[in-house]
Amino acid sequence: MRHLLSTRDLSRDAAIHILDVAEDMAQTQTREVRKLPTLRGKTVVNLFFEDSTRTRISFEAAAKRLSADVINFSAKGSSVSKGESLKDTAQTLEEMGADAVVIRHGASGAPHTLAASGWIDAGIVNAGDGTHEHPTQALLDAFTIRRRLHGDVSRGRGLDGITVAIVGDILHSRVARSNVWLLSALGARTVFVGPPTLVPTHLDGWPADVSYDLDATIAASPDVVMMLRIQTERMNDAYFPNPREYARRWGLDDERLARLRPDTIVMHPGPMNRGLEISSRAADSPRSTVREQVANGVSARMAVLYLLLSGERED
Repeated sequence: MRHLLSTRDLSRDAAIHILDVAEDMAQTQTREVRKLPTLRGKTVVNLFFEDSTRTRISFEAAAKRLSADVINFSAKGSSVSKGESLKDTAQTLEEMGADAVVIRHGASGAPHTLAASGWIDAGIVNAGDGTHEHPTQALLDAFTIRRRLHGDVSRGRGLDGITVAIVGDILHSRVARSNVWLLSALGARTVFVGPPTLVPTHLDGWPADVSYDLDATIAASPDVVMMLRIQTERMNDAYFPNPREYARRWGLDDERLARLRPDTIVMHPGPMNRGLEISSRAADSPRSTVREQVANGVSARMAVLYLLLSGERED
């Protein structure tokens, strides 16, 4: 694997292979000594132009547990805040000997630009670009679903035949975009649910159905309900009347939670707005995977870094 820029680039076999390696990584994390010598001598740079404590720490933990050296580079307080270009930053990292660059950027396509530019020879991992994609989040979500559904017999399996409802701010969500392509590759059906103003109008070619009625979607008994955060920081207009109205129509409250199938999985990529898109009871219920997703994120990102950096990378 040369880069990880988008889940749209992953075949079914490639996706399952990453999930199987993540399963191997997860098993090492139950040992007394969780550190592996696999990437000793490699340098991973976390290049974050946007704030993200959860994702950055997860990548840092993943790299360190593989014995890689980690450099955390934040745009705030750096040369970037003084006007340094992405090209100049990349060339600086090249001179520092970066083997992998994990990049989060506010501009959609920035990781693709970095990968195709020739400015740096490192492997590039997209940790979220604009409103485009967040592939490792989709991988950890799929890994979490597969473990819940299949347990110890997960290896080699996809997510064939299951239905995943992704609910909320689809329009601004890179998590939704990465998940829909990965879930499709793994054999799952995806339903986008939200107010018409927060669902993209042009979904031709996307492997997803659309519903504007959360209650009707719940009545259809989905296997997974994935709630998304309302991204007010990306909203310049009023996309819904007010928070109370949004919670009433599209929030996973206690009453909707009770109407879910007993084995339906409840997910949220975090951070959560409790009382808006999800109630505390739903977030903390036994069917919720919110905490598992955090732990599984380290295993999934260990798998990505391992496949990117162990041995010779291939195009």
